[in-house]
Amino acid sequence: MNTAKIEEGRELVRQAEKCLKTSLLKWRPEYDLAADYYTKAATAFRIGKSYDQSRDCLLKAVDCYKHNTAWFHAARCYEQIVLICKETNNLLQVEEYANKAANLYQQHGSPESAAAALDKAAKVVEQKHPDMALRFYQHALEVSMIEDSSRSAIEYCSKVSRILVKLRMYDQAADALRREIGLNQQCESYGQIGRLAVVLVMVQLARGDQVAAEKAFKEWGNCCDAQEVQTLEMLLQAYDDEDPDTALRALSSPFIKHMDVEYALLAREVPLPQGMPASKADVIKNATASYTSPNADLSQSEDGAGDAADEEEEEGGLC
Repeated sequence: MNTAKIEEGRELVRQAEKCLKTSLLKWRPEYDLAADYYTKAATAFRIGKSYDQSRDCLLKAVDCYKHNTAWFHAARCYEQIVLICKETNNLLQVEEYANKAANLYQQHGSPESAAAALDKAAKVVEQKHPDMALRFYQHALEVSMIEDSSRSAIEYCSKVSRILVKLRMYDQAADALRREIGLNQQCESYGQIGRLAVVLVMVQLARGDQVAAEKAFKEWGNCCDAQEVQTLEMLLQAYDDEDPDTALRALSSPFIKHMDVEYALLAREVPLPQGMPASKADVIKNATASYTSPNADLSQSEDGAGDAADEEEEEGGLC
């Protein structure tokens, strides 16, 4: 701990408390000055690695800003608390403060800042708590849709799709991908639609719905480039033919391997068609009679005829 910084923080807290006191000559607390002192104290405590005191000062600053309806500055304080949660590894508390920050940004009329705050929070927790990150991205998407910001909406929708695939929530991933395709249609990003069509086909196959996979290709295949079309045709034909080897070759295409990590990993998760031929271990015992050569029957009959002739000769000889 940096004792000098902690002492500096304590002095700033005393200044803030003094600003909040009223007297005969000062009827109203000076919330703006107090908030300024509290935020400076929070910084000093954070540098001094006294994180609990830093968080407490930021919460007091939030109260002061709210008294002055300074929603934007209050939201910034909540974002600072999110960073403290990251440094102290208290990631489960991130959701509360990030959502409060986003709500205050929206209240201030800054939806872009709200979505950006949610995006930052998602990046903080995504590695250890992808389910929480998913909620942040979904919230950011909703904010962007309200603002009618297509570019931002596409970005957040893409993150929602990827994390749903990562979590193997394939039903929701299919819906998110269709929504992402629709947003790209609005921006006429046809190349991106082609790539998403490939992912949607794989997701539908991962769901075990070959009919939906074929429907996705028929609907969006015209946006795919030649390599994507060739790969999808090979893949779907392999499922029709129940040919796991060809399906595996299609899923191992170089351009699929170079897609976003979640989609490249998805290609390994797609169940291959249950193909033929069967191995020796799959042969059913005594299902049919054992194979015998026709020549063997012929030789046996010849041997039998020879034996009969010998017997006749022996009988004649005895007579």
